[in-house]
Parts: sequence; C-alpha cells; structure tokens
Amino acid sequence: MVGMTSMPNAALHRLHRQRLLQRLDADAALIFGAEHHLRNGDSEYRYRPSSDVVYLTGWEEPQVAILLRPGADHPFIMFVQPRDPVRESWEGRRAGVKGAEEQFGADAAFAFGELAAKLPGLLQGYRTLHYRFADNPEHDRLLAKSIRSARRTAKNNGLDVPDAFIDPARVLHELRLYKSDAELTLLRKAASITDEAFRAAMAATSPDAHEYELEAIIEGTFRRRGGQGPGYATIVGGGENATILHYNTNRDPLTAGTLVCVDAGCEYGWYTADVTRTWPVSGRFSAPQRQLYTVVLSAQLAAIDAARPGATFLDIHHVATRVLTEGMVAIGLLEGDVDALIESDAQKKYYMHGTGHWLGLDVHDVGSYVGGGRSRVLEPGMVLTVEPGLYISADDADAPEVFRGIGIRIEDDVLVTDGAPDVLTSMIPKNIQDIEAVING
Repeated sequence: MVGMTSMPNAALHRLHRQRLLQRLDADAALIFGAEHHLRNGDSEYRYRPSSDVVYLTGWEEPQVAILLRPGADHPFIMFVQPRDPVRESWEGRRAGVKGAEEQFGADAAFAFGELAAKLPGLLQGYRTLHYRFADNPEHDRLLAKSIRSARRTAKNNGLDVPDAFIDPARVLHELRLYKSDAELTLLRKAASITDEAFRAAMAATSPDAHEYELEAIIEGTFRRRGGQGPGYATIVGGGENATILHYNTNRDPLTAGTLVCVDAGCEYGWYTADVTRTWPVSGRFSAPQRQLYTVVLSAQLAAIDAARPGATFLDIHHVATRVLTEGMVAIGLLEGDVDALIESDAQKKYYMHGTGHWLGLDVHDVGSYVGGGRSRVLEPGMVLTVEPGLYISADDADAPEVFRGIGIRIEDDVLVTDGAPDVLTSMIPKNIQDIEAVING
C-alpha cells in the first residue's frame, strides 16, 4: 500500500532539476512516474517510485508526471494525485497539488487527471520534447493526442509544437552517473546499514541455520535502521547454491564445511548499496576454500586499485580477469599460458560475468558504459561495483575435486575520486581472519 510521501531533500532535488534544465537548453522534457504492479490476484507489490522522478523531485507517490520547460514562466510543473480523504483512508496520505508546490518546489501543479487538457498548451513553443516512447502505451496515446491538439492550435497562433523526440535518458541518465556530495551521503548511510546487517548474518551463521534465516536478519536490519529495505532481491546461497549467480530461493539449510555467498544491499533514501561476501558456515575456511578465496580477493583488490580517473570501465574487468586467471593456473584449476587462456576465454568457464556496474538510485544504475567508440573513461563522482568471483559446478569433472561445488564472489561499492579509489563499503569484513573473527564472536 502507499504510505505518506516523505519530505524531500529540497536542495538536492532542486540542484538536479537546475542541471537538467541547463542541459535541455531550448527543449522540454516530460517524465512519468512508475506504475503499480500486481504481485498476485489483486494484491500489489509495495510501491517503489521511479528513480528519475525521485532524482528530480523526491516525490514518492504514484500517478505523477513532471514537465520541465526551460525559459518558461513556470519551468517545473507537476501533475499529481489530488487530495482525497476517502482514498487516503485506504491507501495513505497524499501531498496533493498544494503539497507539490509548497513541499516539493513545483512552480505550478495540477491534478493528474488534468494532464490531457493542460499538456497541449504547455507544449507549445518547444520543437523538441524529451520523452520515453514505448514505455507505457497509455502515456504514449495521451502524448500523441496532446500533440495533435497542439498542432491544431498552432495553426492560429504560429507557436512551435514538438516534432522531434529524444529519450530523456540521453541527458538525464548521464547526469545521474555523477554523484553529488548529498547523494554520496545517502550511499554511505546505505553502506553503513549494510555493514551492520552482514555482521549480524555472519554472527548467526552455523550448520543449524537456513538460508532464509540469514536473509531475515539482513533485511530486518535494513528496515530496523530506517532503510526502505533491500535494493534488490537478496541472495543467500549456501554450498552449491553459491555457484548460481542470481540464486534467491533462499530456503535450503546451511551445511557444515561449505561456504555461503550473500549478495545484499540496503536501500536508504532510495539509494542502494550492493555488497557480496562469502564466508564459511562452520566458522573456518578449509585449505581449498582459502586458496580459491585468496585468488578472488587478490583479483578484487587489484581491480579496485585500477578504478582511477583515466582508466576505462573495461580496464577494471581486464585487471580482474588477469589476476583470476593467473590464480586459477597457480592452484591447478586451469592449465596453460595465461595470455593464451584469456585470449581463448578459457577463464569464462569459472568467471562468466562482468566485474561491475554503475550504482546509485538503481542497483544497476543508469549511464552509458561506452563513449567515443570505446569503453567509458572513469571520472571523479562515478560510483561502481567491483565484484569478481569464481564458480565451480559440483559436477565439473575437469576441476580438482576439492574445488567442486564452491562459489565465491566478493563485491564492494567504489567511488572514483581525483586520486585513490574510495571504497564506500570497506568497513564490511572481507579478509579471511576478519570474517572468521566475526563468525566466531
């Protein structure tokens, strides 16, 4: 169900709007909020607002549209759910039209139901509109009808009507790629809560526990500390389940002598952490587990160190791939020349995914990974994950038997700075001795 819209971080959202308005220049932008989605029957998932809408306004309610018009008397217009005492008694409090102006800084606001009538006039004077077609058929139809109506009026008043359309992601998502100090404060808070959750889960780990118990501890900590909850589906994979990259069934018992791989992140202020740690169910790494874990940790540390201005996004992956491949050869998981193995993609049998992604309001956050025909060059203010891993299937006859059925991933959230990388999640234990100390109290 929908709860009361919280007070926004007004200065942060105003800054974001100003930046977008400057980039739009003489263009307008129309951005709709997210829709409700059914879980099953007539029961809905808990509403999660559109990240673009949150970025620009802090608005958390459904049925919202934002119109930005540089140079207009009212450059920031919102269309929102009006106050309705009857509906609010069922669904939660609404800020309403007045709240959109007084609390969220809209230059003008109207009821969402007025959008079709108001939009034709508001679009006149603009040749280009930033709008995401093919995302919502109803919104597409509403806009098409508004454009047709605006064209009819334009025959008499001579004003421009949008005849060129651009996906707002081209501008807006590039802005979201660079995190401000206020955004980094939210990401650091999400990381701090995630740290507490991981430590609690490690301390509760034993062969008597189940995957879902660790999930409950982690997500309970997220909520207890004021987060919205998990920023994505929590992964708790014990034993062979850790070799399944996106496993989230989370219902099997943990087994003595195995590892458990946990991928989870708290969402705080709608910004999410994204962390993976792998630890021994019995409290101590076995010798083979230590070998594999040391290879992955060495790769992660080297890849993190590579996350500096001037390096490309793919450079991080190449560094991790080389260290992993060298390590696999050293422990007998692969055989042959390291360069030749990488050239043939032999390492992909055990390391089949990329080394990271952008992070922010979305766990796989927005922003291009390429630019100028090559991998994106890293710049200060970008936040990304660094998450190498090794996954050896239980039935892999080519792997040494002691390594079969082991999955290990280590992931941290990294801020690119003017100098050395800033690991936002560095406080979460990942060295072998630190992990064992937390598990064993």
